[in-house]
Order: sequence, then structure tokens, then C-alpha cells
Amino acid sequence: MKYNAFGKLGTEVSRLGFGAMGLGGVFGQYDEKDLVRSVLHSLEKGVNFIDTARNYGESERILGLALREWKGKKPFIASKIQSRGPGNLGWGKPIPVESAFPQGWLRESTETSLRLLGVDTIDLIQLHQYWPQWDRVDYWMDELLQLKQEGKIRGIGVSLPDQRHDIVLPLVQSGKIDSVQTVFHIFDPLPLDCLIPICQENNVAVIARCILDEGGLTGFLKEDTLFEEGDFRKSYFDYMPRGLYIERVNRLKEAFVPKYAESLAELAIKFVLHHPGVTAAISSMHVPRYADENIAAVDREPLPEEAFEEIRQHHRWVRNFYETKYWQ
Repeated sequence: MKYNAFGKLGTEVSRLGFGAMGLGGVFGQYDEKDLVRSVLHSLEKGVNFIDTARNYGESERILGLALREWKGKKPFIASKIQSRGPGNLGWGKPIPVESAFPQGWLRESTETSLRLLGVDTIDLIQLHQYWPQWDRVDYWMDELLQLKQEGKIRGIGVSLPDQRHDIVLPLVQSGKIDSVQTVFHIFDPLPLDCLIPICQENNVAVIARCILDEGGLTGFLKEDTLFEEGDFRKSYFDYMPRGLYIERVNRLKEAFVPKYAESLAELAIKFVLHHPGVTAAISSMHVPRYADENIAAVDREPLPEEAFEEIRQHHRWVRNFYETKYWQ
């Protein structure tokens, strides 16, 4: 495993992080004991960065069970404050910060996370969505700074709602936050244009999420793939003909696998970790086999620059899931 300093906080975190969304059942139902074991397995393999959220069902509680069993050094824990907004909850279009995070809610959500995780301090607390209009008011940042002063959190970050990566640049340059979490994968390399280099210049950590495009960049998706009821991927992949997605994936396989990577997933992970401004990339490792495959990718030879640029320039295919979900 390889490690990076987490921005201004300085803590060394694994470049590949455990994305705990899968602990909440969005990718199918698993036995709780198996989920706890998956966390412990990743920690044993050198992963020391875990990202969860209040909005991920039972994720924080299950993660808390794993942390109580873990005998090694405490991992870096990041969580996100659940928004309370009506209607679309601010994912598809901006809503007032007073609706998403009313006064007092940031503290209430954070204290719930602390209790479920069974920790005294959360290393990084993130707004689970962010819109630049919110910078016109100060109370939400003041509440986060108060939590930091009390020792309940160490760092402050924001998680961007969709592919509009550049909306956070003024906040990054303000010096008020420690991290940004954003969608970043082979089909969506847009953070490379502005967000990642500007975060790097301002010593703001970048957490890349959806690095395997909800599993699509593992090559698992077939025309006849079935999803369980409640599986997030059913609506994610089926808002367009599956053949379009499969065709794009096959192009990548033909051009780069096995020449530059042993698998499509390895190629996707190498691509996201190529830029030194990416502090950590998170993927769902709720199945130990997934964890082993993803961790192995980090330790292999990086992509040559020419392969990275070929992918960046000729395989981009930016799709905003929320455009379809909310604007049909």
C-alpha cells in the first residue's frame, strides 16, 4: 500500500480508501458479520482511510462494530453530514443551505455519527452536498469550526453532488476547508482540468469517488445482468441502453488490457491515482475479494504518461446521473 499526507491535516492515509457506502446495502444485501469482516480485512491489508456517511443506511453502525474489534492503529475516519432538504435534497439543483443544513443540524448529525462509530473524534466531517450560494451565510461554517474547536472533528470537507466539479474552487482558495470529495473516473476526467491542480496548489486533499463508476469499470455489466430490488445500480445503469455502456467498456479493454493492466478495474484505479494531487481514491470493498484486487492494483507499475493521456483525451464520456434522475 502507498500513502499520502492528507492535506493540511498531515495524517498519512492510504491512497486507496475503503468506501463504506456498500455497508449500507445499496449494492445488495450481505450478512452483517461478513461486512464487519470486510472492514477488518482491508485494515489488515494496509488500508487506513475509511469514508462513510450518515446517509449510508447502517454503514456507520456496522463500521463502528468493526472498529471495536480492530486491535491495530486507529484508521482515518471520514463521514458526511446528512442533508435535510425537501424534494430533491439538493442533489440535482441548488437548495438553500437553511433547508439542507438548518442551524443546529450539523452538530446533531455529527454527534449521531460519533455515537454510532464509537469514537471521540471524527478525523474528517464533510457536507454531503455543497453549493457555492451557501458561502453568503456564515453559520454553517461557524458550527463546523466550533465542532473542530471542541475536538469532535479534526478536519472539514465538502462532497460535491455531481459532475459540476468547479463550483467549489472559491471555497478551496479561501483556505477554510481541508478536503474536497468528487466524482472522478476514466469516463469523467474533468477534475483534472481545474479542481485537482487548484486543490494541490492550496494543500487541500482530494478524495476521488466513484472511481470504478459504480462497478461499471470492472466490466461486470452484461445485457442480462440482474440487480436486486433496492440495488442502486439498477437505476444508475438502466437510464440508457446498456449496449452503449458495454461498447465503451469493450473499447477500453481492447486498447489497454492486458498491455497496461491485468484487469479493467486495475486500469481504472491506476488512471485515477496517476495525478499526485489525488490524495485518496475510495472504492467499495465490502467484499474481501474486491479489496484484494483493488489493493493489488495500487502496488503495480503506474500507467505510462502516454497511456494516461490517451485515456484522458479519447475515452472521456461524461454522464450526469442526476440529470436523468431529476430532469426527465
